Amino acid sequence: MFAVAAALTAVGAVSPAAVAILAPVALQFARQYGISPLMMGLLVIHGAQGGGFSPISIYGGITNQIVERSGLPGDETALFLASLVYNLVVSVGLFFFFGGAKLLASRHGAEPEPDPDPAPSAPLQVRDEGTTADATLTPPAPGAVAPGHRATPEQIATLLGLAALAVGALAFNLNVGLVAMTVAVVLALISPNEQKNAVDKVAWSTVLLVGGVITYVGVLQRSGAIDSVGQGVTGIGAPLLAALLLCYIGGVVSAFASSVAVLGATIPLAVPFLQQGQIGPVGMIAALAISSTVVDVSPFSTNGALVVANSPPEERDAIYKRFLVYSVLVILVGPALAWVLLIVPGWL
Repeated sequence: MFAVAAALTAVGAVSPAAVAILAPVALQFARQYGISPLMMGLLVIHGAQGGGFSPISIYGGITNQIVERSGLPGDETALFLASLVYNLVVSVGLFFFFGGAKLLASRHGAEPEPDPDPAPSAPLQVRDEGTTADATLTPPAPGAVAPGHRATPEQIATLLGLAALAVGALAFNLNVGLVAMTVAVVLALISPNEQKNAVDKVAWSTVLLVGGVITYVGVLQRSGAIDSVGQGVTGIGAPLLAALLLCYIGGVVSAFASSVAVLGATIPLAVPFLQQGQIGPVGMIAALAISSTVVDVSPFSTNGALVVANSPPEERDAIYKRFLVYSVLVILVGPALAWVLLIVPGWL
């Protein structure tokens, strides 16, 4: 999932589009094979971030244009590799922290033989061979496709809608939200009886939460509060300390706002002390780019909210809280780690 997400964003897909397409698939795999949904969601997001700064990607192209307009020397390949390696290292750590070693040692056994006459509403407890955990097999929902049966017209239309969403977002760079709403309206017209059930399953609390936070941060940006803080930081006499504070400003603000917008505001603020020659401009730009995007795991950002919204309803609150805890850790540690790896050594 990390590799697929990185490949999608590296060839030009915006990060939220890649996460929107992969999150439902990844979380379904997580449920099927007993993998932590938090780990699977984080790997998708970090993969999308890792490939997001390739020279032909949306984020990479915009960042390189900002660097060029600011009159700073840039290195497109170094920016891409720095983001990719950083997120890959973080993802490997997450993989083993959430039990990746056990997953590597285990194998998914053969499907168990179904009970001749199972209770229609009771879940079946089955122990997979080669594991120590019980797997719960929920009886298929009404209308689900049984093995060997053909898909219903509604299911075929849904698959075509998902394909249209992927092609429109990735190939034609159409607005993901607008295309998704258009597909939803068409599906509702095709199958109006299912419309109410679909609307009830939308994570409206997550939508309202993200919308409110984005509005609040937008007010701060329009009022000049964030720019004022950034300009105060650049006036500090110690370039390394100013660089660290700028990375934190980018990380904290980007956790609630657009990463590209934050980069557009913070990179020009770094111009004055970068011109002094005490800090490598390529390393500084890469650190700012990583600090402003690695925090997109926050449930207040688009990527984090997409994973939370696609999680099972009964697990959504728990996954939201775990995403929130992880995002706080990333905001505290992520910018500092990028600063230590890319700015302090001075090799870029």
